[in-house]
Amino acid sequence: MTKLSVNINKIATLRNSRGGNVPNLLKVAQDIERFGAQGITIHPRPDERHIRYQDARDLKNIVKTEYNIEGNPVKSFMDLVLQVKPTQVTLVPDADDAITSNAGWDTITHHSFLKEVIQEFQQNGIRTSIFIDTDLRLMEAAAKTGTDRIELYTEHFASEFEKGNKNAVKPYTEAAILAHKLGLGINAGHDLSLQNIQFFKENIPNLAEVSIGHALISESLYLGLENVVNMYLNKLQ
Repeated sequence: MTKLSVNINKIATLRNSRGGNVPNLLKVAQDIERFGAQGITIHPRPDERHIRYQDARDLKNIVKTEYNIEGNPVKSFMDLVLQVKPTQVTLVPDADDAITSNAGWDTITHHSFLKEVIQEFQQNGIRTSIFIDTDLRLMEAAAKTGTDRIELYTEHFASEFEKGNKNAVKPYTEAAILAHKLGLGINAGHDLSLQNIQFFKENIPNLAEVSIGHALISESLYLGLENVVNMYLNKLQ
């Protein structure tokens, strides 16, 4: 079964919009685990517009399943991750002002940098993953950095699937096959939803984990958080 890691950034956005602590981010994380999700993901950004760095520290004592922290490995982010020591760190090449993640790593151009960062995290017992597009050359370069996993950036698939183009999954299938041959674990995330997750899962061999936030939280407004988490789990079996 592919693991479901729920990104709770949007819960933090809602909390921050009014100040105070409603909704309670830590309780929501506990509830999501209780509902059956196998992981919690956060993506703190330098401006702390949703997840705050202190949230990352507080969640360390709350999350009992898999704890994944995503972000651009600038010094402040690296210091945070090395202090918290989550299960996994996912490296994402975000600009400081990015609304959301919009590209994977060029693992050829940034090979030396990524290799150095990955080694530091791994030496501290943290599993590493690189956010990446489906270019097979980049996949081969990713393996040479020493990373444990890659996370397929699925925005293009989701956009095309919504238009009815199911062939858009083919590059992801090919990338996953190569990644597995190269000894890499395979994660995926970005714009995956209840509408496309089962089809994606069925076409991606050896898919270890998906990270889903925006769609899952939005769907929960209509269907309820517990119900939606279990709907994803059923589709991922």
